[in-house]
Amino acid sequence: MSRKSKIEICANSVESAIKAQEGGAYRVELCAGIPEGGTTPPFGDMRMARQLLQQTKLHVIIRPRGGDFLYSPLEQEIMLHDIKVARQLGADGVVFGCLTAEGDVDMIAMKKLMNAVGDMNVTFHRAFDMCKDPKVALEQIIELGCTRILTSGQEANAVKGIPLLKELVEQADGRIIIMPGCGVNPNNIRQIAEETGATEFHFSGRSSYESEMIFRNPKVSMGGTVKIEEYQRDITNPEIVKAALAELALKDEKDELLEKKEKEAKARSKKKKDEFDEDED
Repeated sequence: MSRKSKIEICANSVESAIKAQEGGAYRVELCAGIPEGGTTPPFGDMRMARQLLQQTKLHVIIRPRGGDFLYSPLEQEIMLHDIKVARQLGADGVVFGCLTAEGDVDMIAMKKLMNAVGDMNVTFHRAFDMCKDPKVALEQIIELGCTRILTSGQEANAVKGIPLLKELVEQADGRIIIMPGCGVNPNNIRQIAEETGATEFHFSGRSSYESEMIFRNPKVSMGGTVKIEEYQRDITNPEIVKAALAELALKDEKDELLEKKEKEAKARSKKKKDEFDEDED
């Protein structure tokens, strides 16, 4: 694991969470409903993930449905119950976000949920990318006490969002973590890190695996009108995680060398100044 940069894996199953740990991920975000952008995972998934993740931290998404982030009072109560379950099972953090109909952070709903998290970390998820004013939303999320924001920079993917991501990192100024996500992979993670100044990154790192089913009925699909690959499973690939970490390690090594050179240059400058002052005396 690199000294500074960290990877969070979006795990679509307990199996993916285990593979993420095998690859060296710092943290996983456990989700169900990946085609909908991630929804709250079942109790059994949360419990088994907590039991099996020994080196990797566990965060759980709290999202009662797909679609927008405007939640009814009933949905907010469901989220409160799910937060309580995640906390009781020993999750390290939870991931959620609520918006108003006008596209602002729903401070009332968020405060209600924040009061239920206890000591857990909170990530404000990509509801942030649906906010009408990201600069204002950033300050509100800091005020709420969230630990980080997961965002693509309000673009289709994090590479396209680099300009805003960089601005957000600068505006945050260490008060909250800006974590780029969406389309991040070993081929672009170093670019995103170098151009934004971000130090935490979110991606899935999944590969597709053929089902072991022998008998297959081609006439039936469990997805109804939605096209779903019935006989294919997407699971986090630890080798992809390792490859991304290797790229970040190179970036961190470069940063350390630059930091060392800057310290040495400052030390030389101070020494020369001290010698000059002695000569003046």
